[in-house]
Amino acid sequence: MIQRKASRVGSTVRRVVLVDDHPIVRHGFADLINEEPDLDVIAEVATGEEAMRVIAEHRPELAVIDISLEGMDGLELIKHLKAQYPKLMVLVVSIYDESLYAERALRAGAMGYLNKQTAIDQIVPAIRRVLSGKVYLSPRVADRLLQQVVEGVDELEQSPVQRLSDRELEVYRLIGQGLTTRQIATQLHLSMKTIETYREHIKTKMNFKNSNEMVRHAVQWVLEQA
Repeated sequence: MIQRKASRVGSTVRRVVLVDDHPIVRHGFADLINEEPDLDVIAEVATGEEAMRVIAEHRPELAVIDISLEGMDGLELIKHLKAQYPKLMVLVVSIYDESLYAERALRAGAMGYLNKQTAIDQIVPAIRRVLSGKVYLSPRVADRLLQQVVEGVDELEQSPVQRLSDRELEVYRLIGQGLTTRQIATQLHLSMKTIETYREHIKTKMNFKNSNEMVRHAVQWVLEQA
């Protein structure tokens, strides 16, 4: 569901679109952002598909996007948006572990990653930093990424989840949320055979003995993210 309000008038006002499937979260962020005289939330949407339509119509300067969305997930949405609107700034705000998702978000085209646990205090500073053309990350993640650049990354030192591709990680997350292969295929608009292939890749990369072990670990991982 899309909710719009009249945009403020003025060339210095920066327009923002919020993309999150939790209405309470969207409204809370909108209230915080709209307290700033130079920031204006022009739309709040729940899905990637709605975001694509709204951004095509209104051409905002910034999109604030969650990772977990119904249908197209946040990472896929960012890739589509940056391909069509290279100048669009993107800030990711999510409950998911930034040590796993922040680098993926930056590779997809985002300019920042903010954990929802600190979002109330940090969302406006994060938005301002991204709109100024600078990357926003927590000090912990920024230090880790710099260390990787200096020392390089040994794949053997990565956790099994970090070895998954973006799409494999998305499938793993949906498995952990209790979705069946058919439900995942429907949500991602892919064939069941394709999802089965991703499941096999996940089992291989994470050294699971069987599907039951994979499901147990996926459920536990999702619960740990909450």
